[in-house]
Amino acid sequence: MQEYRTEGSYRNADHFTLEEVRAAIASGEIVQGTALAFDTQRQLRFDVGGIRAVMPFTECADGAAEGTVRDIAVLTRVGRPTCYVMRKLEEDPDGRPRLLLSRTEAQKRCKEEYLDSLTPGDVIPCIVTHIEPFGAFCDVGCGISALLPIDCLSVSRIASPADRVSVGQKIFCAIRSRDPQGRFVLTIRELLGTWAENAARFSVGETVVGIVRSVEEYGTFIEISPNLAGLAESCPELSAGQCVSVYIKNILPDKMKVKLVIVNRNLGQNIRFDLHYAITSGHIDHWVYSTPESTKHIETDFAFALL
Repeated sequence: MQEYRTEGSYRNADHFTLEEVRAAIASGEIVQGTALAFDTQRQLRFDVGGIRAVMPFTECADGAAEGTVRDIAVLTRVGRPTCYVMRKLEEDPDGRPRLLLSRTEAQKRCKEEYLDSLTPGDVIPCIVTHIEPFGAFCDVGCGISALLPIDCLSVSRIASPADRVSVGQKIFCAIRSRDPQGRFVLTIRELLGTWAENAARFSVGETVVGIVRSVEEYGTFIEISPNLAGLAESCPELSAGQCVSVYIKNILPDKMKVKLVIVNRNLGQNIRFDLHYAITSGHIDHWVYSTPESTKHIETDFAFALL
């Protein structure tokens, strides 16, 4: 069976020989190439080994034929790797060879043979395609998009999805839920470790880098890893996103608290922590972030994950 991957991960067909083109047509292999133009006939144009190739608008994305895909979603493919199936090699009205391509077919097959078999709790590879204030959109296969909401990016609160991920970044996500139309909502926080797993990476007495997440009257919340934040003294002169160094005064599993003391309030640089995954494959039925001793309970039950 065809392995379905994110767009940009397929075999590049830009320099295929004629024999390779014919083989790809016969096998139905999903390949990719760089879209060179979106022309006045509303079609994407490619060059495949010197052969002019076109992708009519209705073949540019699943749903285009039904009118659910806007031009902007297609024209932004120009200059970017775009996956497709080669449908046929023919002659244009001037007698020149022309290759007809379909991204729609690649996406339909990806849905039917891969995405439709997935359920909430399944862990899959994704690529971040663009970021909005409310979340990041990710390619889950053949350019098919799914939303990763901002509150699913980590247990620690962040101001923007850009605080955690960037466009083009390869990440792992779990499927949080799926609607009747098959559209996914994703989550990543369950893959980044429990409180105990994150706290085990630190020791009392260490001084580490932290990122200010919020400043309150009673203290300053400072993130020291993507799924772990501690509380330091209140510093009104600090602002969210600022990088500081902090001394770890205490780690309290029973209260799920990390007590911090700010050492340097102005490191003069912006950082974003790398994602440290505890899970990168398989399936999750139930995930508990909290420690057994804590009265505060944070968990996800994927069996009851509904939109």
